[in-house]
Amino acid sequence: MIQIALCDDDAHAREEIMGFITRYRAERGRVISAAVFSGSVELLAAMERGARFDVLFLDILMPGQNGIETAEEIRGYDSSVKIVFLTSSAEFAVQSYGVDAHFYQLKPVRWEGFACVLDSALDACVREQRKGLLLQCKNGITRLDPGRLEFCEVLHRTLLFHLSSGKVLESTGSLDALYSRLAPYGCFLRPHRSYLVHLGYVQSISYRAITMLSRKEIPIPRGKYNEMKDAFLAYAFRNGQVTL
Repeated sequence: MIQIALCDDDAHAREEIMGFITRYRAERGRVISAAVFSGSVELLAAMERGARFDVLFLDILMPGQNGIETAEEIRGYDSSVKIVFLTSSAEFAVQSYGVDAHFYQLKPVRWEGFACVLDSALDACVREQRKGLLLQCKNGITRLDPGRLEFCEVLHRTLLFHLSSGKVLESTGSLDALYSRLAPYGCFLRPHRSYLVHLGYVQSISYRAITMLSRKEIPIPRGKYNEMKDAFLAYAFRNGQVTL
């Protein structure tokens, strides 16, 4: 289901956009859930309680905290939501890029423009979903590109995602479930019940451990060396890497 949020202090604007969402749902045959907020405080409170949205239509000129400031706060814990600014003024267009806005829509909003923008936002969501994992971390929601994941380890029911940049993300979940999600990529190996490694970041394999490019050593259980070696060589050949 597609989750859409609308935040605008203008009741007439909220009614108009909700009418467009209803029309879009019917004409596109999409399953859409829409939440409506009359101000940034209400929206932020909902998101802090765990509400997550695929697309957010956000008015800029609102009493108190404006849309740009609200978006800056949201980006502190949600990097994936597609933000579409709604405004009657073009003066904030440059600032909108600073919060990675998907689009800047001038009012009055017309149906044709609304439909095109929502088409584009949802297409972007689909592309990202195909190439990434959505994680619920301590500091909010983030989307992880599996290609950046060097290895993952589980520690006291916490998943620690070690990225190629050196950054570590924490999330809850099962390593079994994570491996199932990553298996279709064909580049992940589970050498140990507590670890999952990306074969593209393997530096070397010995009888006791896999050494990653970061120099982290992942233990190999007794008798598993040949299985690990064969998986690594198969990956290397598939990717045209030179091996002996």
